[in-house]
Amino acid sequence: MRSVAALLLVGMLTAWMELPAGTAWSCPRIRVTCAIPNPPNKCDSSWQCPRHQKCCQGACGRRCFSRPPGIPTSHG
Repeated sequence: MRSVAALLLVGMLTAWMELPAGTAWSCPRIRVTCAIPNPPNKCDSSWQCPRHQKCCQGACGRRCFSRPPGIPTSHG
């Protein structure tokens, strides 16, 4: 069982190292804050967002943000 877990870990690390550079993006910087105390969140994690979107803190709660323009989705 230990060898299976170690093999999975090595596989995940290898896959992570092979990701193309420059495709990761960060959540946008918040410049305005919400006047509502404890605003509702539309997502809790990026798994709840459509493909190529990320769950980030917005001006009024967390919501799904699209990839900013100019950042490639894949290298071809």
